[in-house]
Amino acid sequence: MVASARTEPRGSMAMELTIGDPALTARLERGMDASEERLRALAAEAQDPRVAEVAGHLFGRGGKRLRPLLALVGAEFGRRAPFGTDPSAAGPVIADPPAADPSPAVEAAALAELVHVASLYHDDVMDQARTRRGVPSVNARWGNTTAVLAGNWLLSKAAQLAAELGPETIRLQSKVTNRLVMGQIRELVGPSDDDDPLSHYFTVVAGKTAALFAMALQLGAVRTGAPEHVVQTLAEYGDHLGIGFQIADDILDITSTSEVSGKEQGKDLAIGVASLPVLLALADERPEAGELRTLLTAATAGPEGAGLPRAVALLHRCGALAEARTVMHARLLRARAAANRLPDGPATRALHALCDFVARRDH
Repeated sequence: MVASARTEPRGSMAMELTIGDPALTARLERGMDASEERLRALAAEAQDPRVAEVAGHLFGRGGKRLRPLLALVGAEFGRRAPFGTDPSAAGPVIADPPAADPSPAVEAAALAELVHVASLYHDDVMDQARTRRGVPSVNARWGNTTAVLAGNWLLSKAAQLAAELGPETIRLQSKVTNRLVMGQIRELVGPSDDDDPLSHYFTVVAGKTAALFAMALQLGAVRTGAPEHVVQTLAEYGDHLGIGFQIADDILDITSTSEVSGKEQGKDLAIGVASLPVLLALADERPEAGELRTLLTAATAGPEGAGLPRAVALLHRCGALAEARTVMHARLLRARAAANRLPDGPATRALHALCDFVARRDH
């Protein structure tokens, strides 16, 4: 029997993992629901209802919820049952714990998403984004200052939750926050004259995206007592999966409509973010690259400029998108190689299914 786990909450773009294990499918589905409830409860802890509204703006607004899912899958590799045990069922399932004592896996999932959503609030300010997950971004609705402060509040809640979960969780959360901020700073500053643009790109992505993937997997595994070598292998897998995911996101910025992605098409291109397809196109020797360079340095390539549609068309015509897909698949192969070093079973098959999902995202 092939089981598919619908890993996104109601109303969001469906993502299904074919993992062949109904029990794991049920745990993941219930874990996602429980982590959603936990996130809403954490946002509601704000003493000011206005802060609670802004902080919880993206909770329950769709999105892939991939970081919580990774935490739940990581928890499957631990020595302890991730959700407690129901004596009437075969295998561990999510119990209905009191709000003050959620399961280890759900706490890990909520912590991972808190850090991720905080980074989205800050990213949207930097990118001047108007939409996120199909709704107005926090900065578009309440202003940049409020968005930054709300992101900071979410990071403070993540730190508070990590402190309640123990020293190892604090270490992981603080380390990834440092990598995340450094990635954002490097992206904002850009490469120096001596930096290779592609190397700079991968350094930024490793901090901004891959670090969160690795942290989520590690949090789940640590919270359920996984062996250290398993935790480290999951981190390696998460780094490669996260880079592959970001490359797929770069491609979608050019190829996908806002109705599908929930973000503005060509937004990264318009604001001058050096995504992988753009970097590969600019390094090309074909005539399209020269015209693209001219467009990207001209004022008309801005968000309202006539140059943006032409730049998108040029990226479709040259070989940059195909080359970016090749790089993405190479990263996913490295993620699969790391997964193959883990114990065989449904959780490892879920990791391979996540690679399949990322490989399908750019279409």
